[in-house]
Formats: sequence, C-alpha cells, structure tokens
Amino acid sequence: MTERSFDDSVQHYTTAVRDFAVRLAVDLAGRLAAERERWELWLPVGLGFGIALYFALPVEPALGLGAEVAATLAVLTLAMGRQPARLGALLVLLTGALGFTAAQLRTWSQTAPMIGRELGIVTVTGRAIITESMPDGVRLTLSEVTIDRLPAEATPDQVRIGLKSRYTAPPPGSMIRVRAMLHPSAAPAEPGAYDFQRQAFFDGNGAVGSALGTPTVIEGPPPSTWRGLMLQMEALRAALHQRCVEVLPDRATSTVTEALLNGEQTAIPQDVMNDYRYSGLAHLLSISGLHIALVAGLVYFLVRALLALIEPVALRYPIKKWAALTGLLAAFAYLALVGPAAPTLRSVLSTGTVMIAIMTDRNPISMRLLMVSAVVIMAYTPEQMLGPSFQMSFAAVGALIATYEVANPWLHRWRTSTGAAGQAVLYLAGSMLTSVVATVATLPFSLYHFQQMALYGVLSNMIAVPLTTFWVMPWALAVYGLMPFGLDAWALVPMGWGVAACNWLAHITAALPGSVLWVPAMPVPGLAAIVLGGLWLLLWLGRWRLWGLVPIFLGFASILAAPHPDLLVSGDGSAMAVRTADGGLSFNDVKAGTRLIGQTWLHRDGTNQAAEPWPADGRSNDGRLSCDALGCLYRAGGLTVALVRDRPALEEDCDIADLVVAVEPVHHCPGPTIIDFWSLRHNGAHAIWLTDGKITLRAVGPERGRRPWNTQRESPAPGPDGGYTGEP
Repeated sequence: MTERSFDDSVQHYTTAVRDFAVRLAVDLAGRLAAERERWELWLPVGLGFGIALYFALPVEPALGLGAEVAATLAVLTLAMGRQPARLGALLVLLTGALGFTAAQLRTWSQTAPMIGRELGIVTVTGRAIITESMPDGVRLTLSEVTIDRLPAEATPDQVRIGLKSRYTAPPPGSMIRVRAMLHPSAAPAEPGAYDFQRQAFFDGNGAVGSALGTPTVIEGPPPSTWRGLMLQMEALRAALHQRCVEVLPDRATSTVTEALLNGEQTAIPQDVMNDYRYSGLAHLLSISGLHIALVAGLVYFLVRALLALIEPVALRYPIKKWAALTGLLAAFAYLALVGPAAPTLRSVLSTGTVMIAIMTDRNPISMRLLMVSAVVIMAYTPEQMLGPSFQMSFAAVGALIATYEVANPWLHRWRTSTGAAGQAVLYLAGSMLTSVVATVATLPFSLYHFQQMALYGVLSNMIAVPLTTFWVMPWALAVYGLMPFGLDAWALVPMGWGVAACNWLAHITAALPGSVLWVPAMPVPGLAAIVLGGLWLLLWLGRWRLWGLVPIFLGFASILAAPHPDLLVSGDGSAMAVRTADGGLSFNDVKAGTRLIGQTWLHRDGTNQAAEPWPADGRSNDGRLSCDALGCLYRAGGLTVALVRDRPALEEDCDIADLVVAVEPVHHCPGPTIIDFWSLRHNGAHAIWLTDGKITLRAVGPERGRRPWNTQRESPAPGPDGGYTGEP
C-alpha cells in the first residue's frame, strides 16, 4: 500500500467514526429532548453520586470544599443562560456537589467522640434511654455518659451495654452506674465488608460493651422535656413487651408480635430470624414501608368509611382529605411508638408524601413523589444511602412504579371488563407480579450486602403479605386502641395466631431444599453498574431504556470475575482462614468459624459452611497446610506463608517463608513480608492473595482511610528488615 492510499484510508475511517459520533449525539439529544419531563427524576442520582464520592475518599476533605464547589457551579449555571448542553452538564455537576456538601455537613454535625481501643473494666454512669430485649438479656443505650479514667472531651455521648438475663435491668430513664467492659464498635471483618463503626458514628454510639453486674440506680438530674417525652414512649414500648410475654407464652410468637408492635427485633431467637431471612420474609420484621403504609392506609380507609356514613358530612366536606390527614397523623404516632430508626423515618416520609398528595389532589403514587422522598432523606441523612435498607426499599418501590406505569392501561381494561372471578384472578396476578418485581429489584442489593438469595421468596410473600395486611396489622391497630382499657389481650391473641402462621410459613419455606442460594460478594463496581443500569431502565419511558440491561448484565457477571483471597486474618489475629484446594475456607479453630467475623468471611465467600479446621499437628487433607505446636506453614501459588503460633518459630520461618503472619510484634526478620501485631492493630483485618509467586495484600485500614469513624490508625511504613517499626 502506498503512502497516499494509506492516508486516504485513515481519512476515510476517521470521517466514518466522526459521522457515527455525530449521528449518535444527535440521536441521544433527540431522545433526551423527548423525555424532558423525566429529567428531574435524575436529581437524586446526582445527589447520590456526590454522597458516594464523599464516602469513597481516603481522607476527610476540608469542610468548605463541597460548598465552595457547589457555589462556583451555581454561578456558572446561572451564567450559561439558555445553552442546553452546557447547562445540563453543569446541573449534573451541581447536584453532585450538593450531595457531597450534604454528606460533609452530616459528618461535621456528628461531633461526639468514639473510643479507639479496649478500655478494660471501667465504671460507666449514664441515663438508660433505650432498653432493648435480647435473647439472653437486654441491651441498654446510655446517654449523659461519664466513664472513669476517661477525660470528658474523649467520652462518647452514648454507649451500648449488654446486660445478661441474670442481672436486673433498670427502669427506662433512670440514671445508673455499672461496671462494664467497653470497646469500640466492630471494624469491617475484611476489606469491603460492612462498616459497623461508620454506622455507630452516625447513630451517635461511641462504644459498646457488656455489664459485669446489676446496674445501680442513682440520683440524677431530671431529663429534658424532649428526652422525657422519648422516655415515655420507651416506657410504652416496655409495656407492650411485657403484655406480649404475658399473653403469648410461645417465645417465637411473642417476640415477632413485639417486633411488629414496638419495633424491637432484638429479642427474636436466632433460629426464627434465620427462617425469615432464608424464606425471603425478613422485611416483615423490619418496621418499614409495608408496616407504615398499612397503619396509615388502614386508618385512612377506616376514617373515610366512617365519615361516609354521616351523610351531611360526606356531602359538604372533603372527607377524603380529612382521612388522609388522619392517616398521616397515624403514621407519625406509629413512628413515635416503634422508635425513629432510619428505615422507619424513611417510610414515614414516603407514606406522608402520599397522604399529602391526596390532600393536595395529586397522584399519590408517582416517580416524582418517590424522587422527593429520596432527595429529602439523602439531604438529611446521606449515610443511609450506603445501607441495604435505603437501597432495597427505593429499588422495590421504584421498580413497582415503573412496572405499573407500563402495565396500568392493560390492567385497567381487564378491571373494567371482567366479573368477580376475573377480579379475583386479577388480584392474584397483581400479587404475583408485585412479589416478582420487588424480589428482582432488591436482588442485587441482597447479593451485595448479604450474599444470599431466597429462592422461594416470591411464593412465601404471596401468602405472608396478604396475611400480614388483612389479619396481623388490623389486629395490631386494635391492640393499640384496646390497651388503655386493659382489653388488649382480646386483640393480641388473634394477632398471635397470624404471627404464628407467618412463623410456620417462614420455617417450612426455609427448610425446603435449596431455599437459599449463596454467592460470593459482589464487587463495588459491579453493584455500581447494576444501579446505573437499573436507573436507566426505570427512569426513562422510551425503548432506549432497555440499554440499561447491558450494565445490569455486566454487574451480575462481576460476581464470577471477583478473585477469592487465599488467606484471611482478623484485626486482632485471633481468627485466620486459608483457602483449601477445593475452594473452601478452613479456620484456625472451630470457634473462629462460628463467630461473627468467621460467618462474615464464609458468607462473602459464597457459602454457609466451613471446611475442616486446621490440624493441631500434621498435614491437612489437601496437603496445603502443615502444623505443629509452634505454628503452621501454608503453601499456595508457589509461595509459603508462616502462620506463627509461638515466637520460637520466627527464626526458622523468617528463613523459609515469603510471608509471615504473627499476632506478636516481629523484629529483625529480613526477607519475607510481615503482618504482625502492629500492622493488625493499625490496619485491621487483612485479605491476602497468593498468585504465581506474587503476594497481594489488602487491609481494612488503608481502604477505609483517615475518616472520623475510623478508630484505627494506619500503620507506619515497613522498616528496612521488612517488619514494622513498632508503636509510633
């Protein structure tokens, strides 16, 4: 080929690419213009991007950074006038900056300190503001806290203390003094796992622990007016707990009934909780959208029906709006009773928006109202966006609205042209469609956060949701109404029948073969791809919405591409796990595999069962692990890892190992990579990959960064001999 013909070919292909890009841009602009009315629905997406960016940063940004960027972008947006392309791009950036600013301000408002180390046995004084029943006792949340040997400026505003059943719990609102073991909230079990410390930071809980005796009630100042109101609601919750225990002797029935009446799930036995999780019915136990909507809806329809019976009132006044106001007040009353947990607050806001829409003659179920709810929640408590409750509830509601936007014309024709039998079939089809859509919409978040999918969830929900809607929750409202007269047992007993039926259904479904599918943890980019694809699919109306299926497919495929670590070490070094030849995880002892951190490792690995524990002396069945009294040697990927049990093994291990893992400090160990006491203390749990002679390390501390909720400090750099230099 001559130089001239080559240049002509390059020019030809360049022109073709340019023309294709121009046609694509024109086509995209036309589609965007055609759906101008849907643009505002992307406002929460921009806010969410800014919030996600803030929480992904490795260091805390300067406080005014987000506001400065937002102000600059706002000025530029006003200056753009009517230039659509630039204006659109600036608005996208502006919403992101506003989300970033909201997250910064929320973190700045949480000024309470968190302890960064084990405090040992200390005397704690505080006011018991929350008393939660547990299977083996109660859990107290204390405010107005003082801790001996801890300066006031380092003392948390709130602490949570577990109290065993052999100790007597104090009355709600009392000032107490108790001896307790205090420690920080749990850091992530491995890089990418759930961050309990971050949640504790935003909840205001600076320490957790366990009491070593019965608390002593002491004299103290009276609570503030607001705190006094909250304590009265706490006393009412305690009274509901006591009535459930007295009237419903079966523990499973009484604790689940209590969860629906006062919002406390903590007393539910673990086997019952597992049944609900594995059957796909766990959402019934969390006071969220379903329960708030049922309470508000039942009150709304009851009040409207009663007012309709009074002919002068029904003819002269807007009873529909009056009923909506009553439903709104009922939702707020239920919120006060069950407590202002994050999912409950969000659900009250969403339900309240629906009731306000009815009062203002607007469509109560629409994407715009869902958008308003999301914006308010993300602006007020942006950290909720990172949790499964926010993600799953908005995904389910958004998917249902989008589905019925498409299906409503067809359903309307069916509804108006069929008889009683057709209406029954329509209800059954609608219930099935709702269950399928909600299950599919929440599946990515269930896989990302919990690594499981309840395969029979659609079927169990088709029975449990109507049972809860038409039997359990109406009796719950009757319990509230009859309790002041001492007649609540009349409603508690039939409510317990419905709860027992739900418990039985959950147990039977969970026991079915293959009821739960466990999958490995989904990487963050995979979830991001699914979220963006899902938003594209739900928020647009044209056929181009189907483009969103591509990133959704790629997001699910990322689960298969994510590599599994060969070695896991907990933050304190007490739990370790190695990859076996058949792909399972083997723990250093049986207890390590049953603790929370071990269960987290197994679930994120895509299983619920651990392999055989490490041998005390000898080789494992696959030959990868050999142990003696001083430690173990693990061989994989052409590398040798020394897992030190006793210091005398270090000298030999330093000569033969490529990686040394020890709970004690390691000095003067040239050659191998070292993970020792200091690196675990400062960097937390480690995940290690051994591939083709290469060691890849990921630790919790560096990935979390230097953020206010991270109580760990990043380790110093390794010393010249490969080990850490010790306490800085």
